[in-house]
Amino acid sequence: MPNQIWLSQLQKHKAIAVIRAAKKEWGREMAMAVASGGMQLIEITWNSDGAEELISELRSELPGCTIGTGTLFNMQQLKEAITSGAQFLFTPHVDSAMIQAAREKHVPIIPGALTPTEIITAWSHGASCVKVFPVQAVGGANYIKSLQGPLGEIPLIPTGGVSVENAKEFLQAGAMAVGLSSELFPKNLVSEGNWEAIATKAAKLMQHLS
Repeated sequence: MPNQIWLSQLQKHKAIAVIRAAKKEWGREMAMAVASGGMQLIEITWNSDGAEELISELRSELPGCTIGTGTLFNMQQLKEAITSGAQFLFTPHVDSAMIQAAREKHVPIIPGALTPTEIITAWSHGASCVKVFPVQAVGGANYIKSLQGPLGEIPLIPTGGVSVENAKEFLQAGAMAVGLSSELFPKNLVSEGNWEAIATKAAKLMQHLS
């Protein structure tokens, strides 16, 4: 997917559901739930059960959604993720070789960074945008706002502490989009299989951001 299309999808949809599932079937149900709630950007973390198969299957089952992956640590995982059909790639760190490999395959890559130095390093290596993680540990939306002066041209996606309630604050502070994981998928709702409650959370989030 060309980078410009990816950026326009981020601007349009504003939120990414980050699914980390201990059981593949849970991962599928979590994806179906947020999709029914109106979310169209879905990340299946690479350390989820059956991630490779699940990404491929969700590409068919949810054709209206963009399905990517994250928690990619090395080149081998990145190559396998691209082969599985992942449409975007998140890493927890900045690795110039991984960024280059993704660019060569025209798959958007979003490295994780925290400090201005890390963010600029990721961007200068060719990142599609930069994940700011864990954002809550360094001041949340205020931190994103304070980065806008010097780094305003770099598209940022904060994660780690973004909730249904505060997501809009991050966008108002200058973030291009946000990523939500445990805040969208509380452990008790997942273990109970309460997919309807998760779908309601997703719908509430999208309503807040519209």
